Amino acid sequence: MNGPPTLRCRIERWPIAGSFTISRGAKTEAVVVVAEVSQGDYTGRGECVPYARYGETPDGVQAALLAMQASLAAGLDRRSLLTAMSAGAARNALDCALSDLAAKSNGQRVWTLLDRPAPTARSTAYTISLGSPETMGAATAKAAHRPLLKIKLGGDGDAERIAAVRKHAPESELIVDANESWTPHNLEQNLAACEAAGVTLVEQPLPAGKDEAMAHIRRPIAVCADESVHDRSSLDGLRERYDAINIKLDKTGGLTEALAMADAAQALGFEIMVGCMVATSLSMAPAMLVAQQARFVDLDGPLLLAEDRVPGLRYEGSTVYPPDPALWG
Repeated sequence: MNGPPTLRCRIERWPIAGSFTISRGAKTEAVVVVAEVSQGDYTGRGECVPYARYGETPDGVQAALLAMQASLAAGLDRRSLLTAMSAGAARNALDCALSDLAAKSNGQRVWTLLDRPAPTARSTAYTISLGSPETMGAATAKAAHRPLLKIKLGGDGDAERIAAVRKHAPESELIVDANESWTPHNLEQNLAACEAAGVTLVEQPLPAGKDEAMAHIRRPIAVCADESVHDRSSLDGLRERYDAINIKLDKTGGLTEALAMADAAQALGFEIMVGCMVATSLSMAPAMLVAQQARFVDLDGPLLLAEDRVPGLRYEGSTVYPPDPALWG
């Protein structure tokens, strides 16, 4: 007998190459929490990013994980985890660790255990941080060879920013992320500027909970919910306001809910985007399964770090490949 599983977790800090800036501020490092669940000769790992926007802290997430040790010893699995913990970063790390452990102990890839098709390589967006039009234009020029760019916007001056980006990346597909920084007063003006620049998708223009205006305007391009959508329970009522949803495992509380949410969202007619926080390849690896259903893939977190964990995902330009078993799954 292997005995009950044991849980360990730790906080890690990974320097960002330069800085990463969105409408809510800038940061120079990615702070992640890694959960490890061991049983017998096998250890499964999962990584999450506590997000202050949702009231999470690294210490709080670590404490929430450690509090699950007794439940794990009593037989907690991925399915019961959905009701034992609320959606969020802590559950994500534990869910992904349990999935990884199951794959390793059964000698199978995780997608086989989940009855999902084997993932294939996908092209990921590459993020341009928020800054002045000149700064963003210069950063875009260095990334203009990439097929899909994700542009962080911030409210006032966004028309000039997106015009500068398009000037320096005439061939790239563009998606923009306002991170809740627009208002009902500049919404249509900024959407028009994005339309003029040939933007394909706009993420979360208005604050979550204050996005009623989205239901009453003409949407010239597709609009994607991010902060307004977390798990399946938050899909209701979004269809009249949004055309797509951004699925992030740190919001859904793990791969189990993320896959169920992707299925439910597609049934409702939403386009799917799979996104990430700035983190290592251990965070991105489970999301590669969701990426198979996504029109937009934004899993560039490791590309924004000074260095990634080893082994990590294989990136060739903007193409990201499924994880090897040594990393996850």
